[in-house]
Amino acid sequence: MEVHDQLRALLDEQGITYKLLHHAAEGRSEEVAAIRGTAVGQGAKALVCRVKISSTKRANILAVFPADRQADLDAIAQAIGGKKASLASRDLARELTGCEIGAIPPFTFNPDLELLVDSTLGERHQEIVFNAGRLDASILMGADDYLRLVTPRTAAFTSERTADASAVAAVDVQAAQ
Repeated sequence: MEVHDQLRALLDEQGITYKLLHHAAEGRSEEVAAIRGTAVGQGAKALVCRVKISSTKRANILAVFPADRQADLDAIAQAIGGKKASLASRDLARELTGCEIGAIPPFTFNPDLELLVDSTLGERHQEIVFNAGRLDASILMGADDYLRLVTPRTAAFTSERTADASAVAAVDVQAAQ
């Protein structure tokens, strides 16, 4: 079953109210927010990270955060007791999520991919929106419903974006690819 169908089945099964939005295919946060007619900060951005726990152990993390904020890879590693975090390769991200980068929803259906949600998600907006396993479909749902459903590990691992931060550009380029 495709991730899009798994996601919708989960929400339906749990009685979660949501709105399915069909739109032009887009994976970049600012552009898809404009297409959806939503605030960039409502977007729940999902990055697949690889965290070094020890010399022989690695963890795969799906880091979810508001799309108008900047992820700090060191803070992600620290939040799960790791030493260093990096973005997963495109191939590993696809293997772990079943989605192309840019279409990854803030849910994990793979036991080898742990969910970590930034503590700011849901603080500013009552609803979140995210690509639903496809670049041409999004789901708009209550932030409280999302957090209640996924019961994630949470940590503070983002900061406000700065126009000249090279880390932002690197994360955004990787996420858009």
